Amino acid sequence: MTTQPFLNALVAAGYIGIIVALLSSAQKFDAQEFGMIAPITFLSLLVLSTALMGYLFFYQPIRLLTERKQEEAARFLLSMIASFAGIMGVVIIAGFLTSALF
Repeated sequence: MTTQPFLNALVAAGYIGIIVALLSSAQKFDAQEFGMIAPITFLSLLVLSTALMGYLFFYQPIRLLTERKQEEAARFLLSMIASFAGIMGVVIIAGFLTSALF
């Protein structure tokens, strides 16, 4: 996506947040009531999520590897993983603190 690992991590975390918000706000439903549409929907979401996360996390490092820039590729991937872990850590801690207050 970009050459900024933190921005890619932020987009990945945002995507996860949007999906969780949509699924949380959905009314409780019986999967049998929807027949085959429920499994098709969830498998489609899985494929979409896997493709997007693969692109966000691995496109730039693979591009750098094909340009024979192994150190830059490793640095990019590791900094993105660290950024994502940091963002998710902050979100999880904020969630615990918020739930403890209410």
